[in-house]
Amino acid sequence: MFPENIILFVLTLIAVTVFLNSAYRLYKFLRLGKKEDRFDNIPERIKSVILYVFGQLRVIKEIAGIGHFIIFWGFIVLSIGTAESFLNGFYNKISFSFSGPLYSLLLALQDLFGVLVLGAIAVSLVRRFILKPERLKIDDPSAKVDAFIVLGLITILIFAMFAERGVQMNLDTNGVLSQHVSFIPVSAFAGNLLSSVSSYPMERFFWWLHNIVILVFLMYIPYSKHLHLLGSIPNIFFRSFRPKVELTKLDLEDENRETFGITKIEEFTWKQLLDLYACTECGRCQVNCPAYLTGKPLSPWKMIHDLKGHLKKKGPELLKKNGKKEGEEEPAILTTKLAGEVIPEDVIWSCTTCMGCQQACPVFIEHIHKIIDMRRTLVLDESSMSPEVQRCFTNMENNSNPWGIGFASRADWAHDLHVKTMAEDGSVDYLLWVGCAGSFDDRNKKVTTALVKILKAADVKFAILGTEEKCCGETARRMGNEYLAQMMIQENVEILNNYNVKKIITMCPHCMNSLKKDYPQFGGNYEVVHHSEFIHELIKNGKIKTKTPVNTSMTYHDSCYLGRHNEIYSSPREILKSVSGIKLLEMERAGEKSFCCGAGGGRMWMEEHLGTRINETRTEDALKTGAEKICTACPYCLTMFEDGLKSKQKELKVIDLAEVVEQALQ
Repeated sequence: MFPENIILFVLTLIAVTVFLNSAYRLYKFLRLGKKEDRFDNIPERIKSVILYVFGQLRVIKEIAGIGHFIIFWGFIVLSIGTAESFLNGFYNKISFSFSGPLYSLLLALQDLFGVLVLGAIAVSLVRRFILKPERLKIDDPSAKVDAFIVLGLITILIFAMFAERGVQMNLDTNGVLSQHVSFIPVSAFAGNLLSSVSSYPMERFFWWLHNIVILVFLMYIPYSKHLHLLGSIPNIFFRSFRPKVELTKLDLEDENRETFGITKIEEFTWKQLLDLYACTECGRCQVNCPAYLTGKPLSPWKMIHDLKGHLKKKGPELLKKNGKKEGEEEPAILTTKLAGEVIPEDVIWSCTTCMGCQQACPVFIEHIHKIIDMRRTLVLDESSMSPEVQRCFTNMENNSNPWGIGFASRADWAHDLHVKTMAEDGSVDYLLWVGCAGSFDDRNKKVTTALVKILKAADVKFAILGTEEKCCGETARRMGNEYLAQMMIQENVEILNNYNVKKIITMCPHCMNSLKKDYPQFGGNYEVVHHSEFIHELIKNGKIKTKTPVNTSMTYHDSCYLGRHNEIYSSPREILKSVSGIKLLEMERAGEKSFCCGAGGGRMWMEEHLGTRINETRTEDALKTGAEKICTACPYCLTMFEDGLKSKQKELKVIDLAEVVEQALQ
């Protein structure tokens, strides 16, 4: 009879060769992407792997994540037993084994985790195929089959392990397991069940089943949803440590550039392609996406899934393209457009850049950058955009604001407030960046006025740019018009630097985000603070006192660009708590789970033709609290809530934080 160890060695060699060949093929696909430096800050990257891979920090935030945590650590613990099984196989089975107290502990952990993993798998199957929660409603039959196969293989593996050990104890071939029987009650129970039928051939059967399942699983990984076992650890290691969702700066003067956006999958960077391998298909991004939850065609999971599928189809053709004979017809996939064909335009335009997907993703996939890159293609390369988007760009070009109101009236709101401009007094401590909404929108002008009164009450030395201020360019940049955005940013930077501006106060989180993250790319380095943080500091330091009670109940809405993009959650709430008479009622979706108002990513200027309106959905969240007023800290959010209340025919008042404090000062 041919020695079993030789058979195992040959099968293992075949499985490892197949696996390595598949993995190397995927690696070559990554090499098709553009270069990107993600090798900085190595200590922090190692820390990320410890916290988010082994600690599963983002996974265990949800109760359902505990099951994944158990399966993950169970896989690690059981892998040690698998290693022992293979070593025994290579050394003629029972002749090799670990021993000692640590081995008893290891066996006990394997017994325990075997049961826990089986329980977690059972719960997972019930959730996926019976309960079907929203995040697992993935419109891809192959994903369900794949999940069933993987969970099935793990289940067979664990049952084979218990049965194998149970039979080994019954046969007591070398007495090793019998010494530890008190530590492995589940294996002992399996042995009792099989005591009447235990035999050497049966022990061989379960041993071979256990090892073959491992080898099949190894070969299957690169082709399954569990590709994330290979992609997630490096993806977390190479995660961005730059400011959140800092967009890349395009070199518009590069004469060798053929396109401005991303028209082909290989134009993404290698890290953006690695994202595609890392996706766990858990659906967390999907259930935190306001576009998906309101019936838009965008599903962040599906977008990543479709891009991965396209890479796997196009990658082999790209790799053999250099060897193609002259005159030979190119496969159609080489000319397939990424924006519009692989990813439909409606998907690309549905995103509000709220960052709900990226905040929830356990493996740090960067969805928004890909969407903005594809928007750049649609806008700059193909001029494919809706009439309202085109009108918004035209208004910015002509009058430097999305409304298209004459730029000369930008400072009209300040006529009776005796506010100095930087041209009149450049020696102030702060520049108040008013923004387009605070300058031109009648409702938000009242917020600007309230903030000015607060600053004066605190004796803050500040000034405005007046008619010299232009749109910050945030909206244009996130709508994909990098050319227009850079033009406005560069003009503003020149003005700000000429006045030697160091510190800036903003009312708009979008302006703040752009000034903090976009402007340094163009030589504009400033200390930028949102008015919620600034007012909070004034109250803490006793510069202003909120003496007058504001007797009402309020619910506070976390702006996406204030919250998830810049992690400002506590300051607005502390302000409201400092005002006597206010009863703060939180919405169910608050803090980092806050639901978008629908205005980000330029959606403020686009019609919602698909699904239900995002702002109406968020307005319903606020109404459910029973609060008398809705408080915001963003001009876009304020507008979207007021529109939402009109559509609901509700007469609640929407109020900005500055207006609340200004009332309390009177």
